[in-house]
Amino acid sequence: MDRVSSFDEPLKKLLGGATAKVMAEHLDLHTVGDLLHHYPRRYEERGKLTALADLPLDEHVTVVAQVADARILMFNNGRGKRLEVTLTDGSGRLQLVFFGHGVHKPHKELLPGRQAMFAGKVSVFNRKMQLAHPTYQLLDASDADEATEAVDAFAGRLLPIYPACKQLDSWRIAKAVDAVLPSAQDAVDPLPASLREGRGFTPLPEALLKVHRPQTKADVEDAKARLKWDEAFVLQVALARRRYADTQLPAVARRPVTDGLLDAFDAKLPFTLTEGQEKVSKEIFDDLATEHPMHRLLQGEVGSGKTMVALRAMLTVVDAGGQAAMLAPTEVLAQQHHRSITEMMGELAEGGMLGGSDRGTKVVLLTGSMGMAARRQALLDLVTGEAGIVIGTHALIEDKVQFHDLGLVVVDEQHRFGVEQRDALRSKGKQPPHLLVMTATPIPRTVAMTVFGDLETSVLDQLPAGRSPIASHVVPAKDKPHFLARAWERVREEVENGHQAYVVCPRIGDDAEEAEGKKGKAKKKAAEEDPEKRPPLAVLDIAEELRKGALAGLSVEVLHGRMHPDEKDDVMRRFAAGDVDVLVATTVIEVGVNVPNATAMVIMDADRFGVSQLHQLRGRVGRGSAPGLCLLVSEAHEASPARARLSAVAATLDGFELSRIDLEQRREGDVLGQAQSGVRSSLRMLTVIDDEEVIAAAREEAVAVVAADPELEHLPELRTVLAALLDKDREEYLDKG
Repeated sequence: MDRVSSFDEPLKKLLGGATAKVMAEHLDLHTVGDLLHHYPRRYEERGKLTALADLPLDEHVTVVAQVADARILMFNNGRGKRLEVTLTDGSGRLQLVFFGHGVHKPHKELLPGRQAMFAGKVSVFNRKMQLAHPTYQLLDASDADEATEAVDAFAGRLLPIYPACKQLDSWRIAKAVDAVLPSAQDAVDPLPASLREGRGFTPLPEALLKVHRPQTKADVEDAKARLKWDEAFVLQVALARRRYADTQLPAVARRPVTDGLLDAFDAKLPFTLTEGQEKVSKEIFDDLATEHPMHRLLQGEVGSGKTMVALRAMLTVVDAGGQAAMLAPTEVLAQQHHRSITEMMGELAEGGMLGGSDRGTKVVLLTGSMGMAARRQALLDLVTGEAGIVIGTHALIEDKVQFHDLGLVVVDEQHRFGVEQRDALRSKGKQPPHLLVMTATPIPRTVAMTVFGDLETSVLDQLPAGRSPIASHVVPAKDKPHFLARAWERVREEVENGHQAYVVCPRIGDDAEEAEGKKGKAKKKAAEEDPEKRPPLAVLDIAEELRKGALAGLSVEVLHGRMHPDEKDDVMRRFAAGDVDVLVATTVIEVGVNVPNATAMVIMDADRFGVSQLHQLRGRVGRGSAPGLCLLVSEAHEASPARARLSAVAATLDGFELSRIDLEQRREGDVLGQAQSGVRSSLRMLTVIDDEEVIAAAREEAVAVVAADPELEHLPELRTVLAALLDKDREEYLDKG
């Protein structure tokens, strides 16, 4: 059998149809290779020796006992036979049973009077404890020391516990692994020999044997170290090849122009850029000036000035004769960006209009809910090139939208934006446009290297001058109701000082939800008994309560996703203008809403939000010169993990620190998300959060390998393994990047 094909062998051939079917349907295991990469989740020790009198049911035990008697019984009219062995150890008795062909060896060896060690799972048959088909090792009583050593070695053996399913126990998976383990010898080793030897790694076949059948804990560590490297390295090679392929694509270089739109814009800025903004802008301008498409991820804390950096990049492209498109995940955010960009640009955003600057351009908004006439005009401005900058939602990607010369795509909040959509927008340019992806969710370095591994990364970690500190506090509403009363007093004080406030709730609320049917009453009763079971607090209810109670006399308005876009826009405009004191909203305000006069935020049921989301929300206050205040209201118990999470948010404003806490709590399954499911399902041993060093080192090695041999012509094994990793879906995911 050649080296590759034994791994590609269907499991049906080796395990039989029924087992193979369960493995395929419930565990997504189809080939010998799949099963060999189905690693144990943990290891049980065979059990320190257990006295027969103390045997626990359904557990793996190891006993040392003496054979009292052994007899073969026939059944099924003499066609079947079973061996029953009775053991005794002075504390109790236990029956062993062996069936079919498995009776010959034990029948010869387990003679009355012999002493042996037995390991297996305890079950009950006919009201008697028994071990079916246990493994055993005879003890030679002639040398007591040797016997003790044998007992220790045998009992200390590690039993692999596999990720299993209802239809297939871990021990049955272990038996199946035994059947395919000889194929581990044929494993195709993806690591180049020089890398393997340089880092002193265990050979792959040995690592597979050690992970499935370790003799010691050191074996497990050894195997894990090797297998993690394989996963990290193969994935990083795939990403490095994507980056390399991108550098081979053509793009129009967009070089800065003197005395153009950008210079005019910079000249009218009322402040100087931070050092970080200057540095990141330079990285972006350098990328834009090359004849290959830029693929850059811009990470920046809430309020670090990412929009300013992106706008300057867009102006550079317009100066160079191209157009720039900015994509936002929601209409509210697209409108917000449009408003703030046109305000920042002033007459420079009114190109071709009366009173506009002769160096200006048109900045248009394109969203799904626009009226027909405005939409038609926007589309016309794009196709003629009249509009240099367009800001919009997914509506920008529709077939009807044509650009004159699309040079740059800026995607805001990547994690809310599907890979396919980014791809569709890319195809709008005559040549692939440059791409800048922005996120205000700080991403730990390892996740950035794994999830966004095909993008170069820039980080803005300085807040612009004039941004104020935000004080955050947890308000334990249940234990200390007077704290909540004080929170509303604080909101009132902020308003009396000429400022404004947000109140955020997890749910919109709806008359239908409150309908007092049987269900409603049952829910209400359950909620009274256990506050965890009550529905999350709702915008409509809280706004009503505040208007009548704690904030009576103030102007309290609501904002949520079910409102008509015009209505939403109207509320946001009035809030921005200072006509609304308190805005009670859902998380629609989470990204991009910029009202410098808003200084306080109260987040109701804060424990129902994730760490990163709370950090995002909090970033909406303290955007002006007055300090910000964020109150996290929770009914969670003081000792609960939910409260610990809130305390962590209150304790630091460092988004990277919080994203790490978030990731540790959620693990990478959620962080990598659906768009990364291909990557996620290929990570069996590697955990993105814990294995930072492995990922960083693997990335370095991968970059060097791909630079030296982009097609991997001299590394056929690595090519084979890559092909297996990058099945159709994953290949597409990486292609769309």
